[in-house]
Amino acid sequence: MTLRIHALFHTDYEDLNFIKHWAINHQHTITYTRSYNKDTLPALGSFDWLIVMGGPMSVHDEDNHPWLIEEKRLIKQSMDSGKTVIGVCLGAQLIAHCLGASVKPAGVKEIGWLPIQLTKDAQAHPLLQDLPKQAFTVFHWHGDGFEYPQGAIPLATSAAWPNQGFLYQTPQQKALGTWVMAWQCHFEVTKESIVKMVANGDNAIQKGLINYPKTVQSPTEIIALGDKYIADNNARLAAMLNRITKTADI
Repeated sequence: MTLRIHALFHTDYEDLNFIKHWAINHQHTITYTRSYNKDTLPALGSFDWLIVMGGPMSVHDEDNHPWLIEEKRLIKQSMDSGKTVIGVCLGAQLIAHCLGASVKPAGVKEIGWLPIQLTKDAQAHPLLQDLPKQAFTVFHWHGDGFEYPQGAIPLATSAAWPNQGFLYQTPQQKALGTWVMAWQCHFEVTKESIVKMVANGDNAIQKGLINYPKTVQSPTEIIALGDKYIADNNARLAAMLNRITKTADI
């Protein structure tokens, strides 16, 4: 099955990273909207999957980023029409917001390689059978957090913030075997992309090291730990994407 994947980007240092490698390897097509450049959003019928990436803004920053209004509308329409919708960090928060859940500052920042633990429901879910049952380490970069939308399946917790991911299906998605998958963490980072993220977010890291020393790591530590964890997390993401692909009836 060849998929038409469309990605929403929110910063000029954003990319799909490993997701792009996975898509190319499976001969899926990829298109992009760089919302911050006021790119035109795609027609709903022009893609099968919508991937909503991260960014430094809040889901509520419509005054400063008015493109958020139309982007939220597209996310909601995509879910209601039965498309697979995947959110990463801000993308996950936007999805939760579009599903009526609260999104707000978590009271703590998580920046770096920190462990999460799958919930019992996640451990048993068919889409997540390739993820470890015990705690495992992923890359975080967020200060906001979401509550779970009504009807969502909670996926994971961390010591600092209990809501780290969820699965969800609208009625049309249930009929088609498609899914919403939203993660606060970044399974998709690569050795190249993490260097770029750290360089662009150095101010946030330095403030975080002062205010949240237990959950924020230095740039040097982040990059060094990437060598240990990136390959495993990319493999976990590929496994999840492969399983989602096999459930859909497009």
